[in-house]
Formats: sequence, C-alpha cells, structure tokens
Amino acid sequence: MPALYFTFIAVLLAGLGSRDQMTMAALSARRGRDPGLLLVAVLAAVLTAGFAAYAAQVILTELPAPARAIFAGIALGMAGLESLVLVPRRDLEEPTHSLFATFLVLLIHQVTDAARFMIFGVAVGTNAVVPAGIGGVIGGVVLAAVAWGWPHLFARPALRVARRLVGAVLLMVAIGLALSEFGIL
Repeated sequence: MPALYFTFIAVLLAGLGSRDQMTMAALSARRGRDPGLLLVAVLAAVLTAGFAAYAAQVILTELPAPARAIFAGIALGMAGLESLVLVPRRDLEEPTHSLFATFLVLLIHQVTDAARFMIFGVAVGTNAVVPAGIGGVIGGVVLAAVAWGWPHLFARPALRVARRLVGAVLLMVAIGLALSEFGIL
C-alpha cells in the first residue's frame, strides 16, 4: 500500500506542468469544458500508467534484486531530465477538433514523460507493480482533471519554475541513489 501512495504523490509532483497537462489546459481553455476531452485524457492516463506498470513487471521478471535500485534510479534520473529539458508549450495550435487526434497527442506526450518514469521507477524499486500502477492511474487522472477544470492556472510562469525545481530534485535523488548503490556515498 505505501507504493500506491508514494506513486500517487510522485506522479502529481512529476506531472505538474507537463506537456500533456499544458496541452489539456490549452485545449480546455479554447474549447470549454468538453466532457469528451476529459474522457480521452483519462483514457490516455490509464493506458500509459498501465503500460509503465507492465514494463516494470517485465523488467522485474528479468532483473536480479540488487539491480532493482539501479533501475529505479535510472527512471528517477530520466524523470528529472525530462522535467528539466523538455519545455511544455502553452500556445497550442490545433487544426482540428478531433478527440482521436487529441487522444494520440496526449498518449505520445505521456508515454515518455516524468510521471510515467516515476510509475516505472517506483514499481521496480518497491517490487509492487499493481499498487504503483494504481497510484499512477489515480495521479494521472487527477492531473488531467485539474488541467481540464482549471486551465487558467497553467498560464502562470511559476509553474515552469516549480517543474524545473521538481526535475532538479529528482535528478539529485537519482544521483544520490546511484552513488549509494555503488558504495561511493
């Protein structure tokens, strides 16, 4: 059960101001609170969290126990780098109002975002795939709902700063974990 709570909080922090959340906020601000938009965002969040948990399960079957912390550290580092390097755009130009196209864009954004790396990392690090996956799904749904319901919050520059700070912390934790696993710290 701690993996569920930890993953939920980690996904909320890592997903704050992410590409998919900024896309949702921009579309929601332009199109209004379209329930179809929220539905495709929830579907994308469920599928990508499930994929991250499934990938963790596959890795866990092949990975010896001592290497789990290293893989969790790599996932944390990737989440930190993604938060620091990839800058979400707020000024989204959407030529169509297709929910399927929106679903594909959200799916592509989410597959390699920091929040899904967190689901993978926690699932591998704790060897609790199902609770981590459930926590990731809940966190992803909350992130999508906030972007859909309050899109005006995502125009603030403080959100970018917060995202960068979370990315820096994740990267430092990953480096500390790696140094600890190699006996340097």
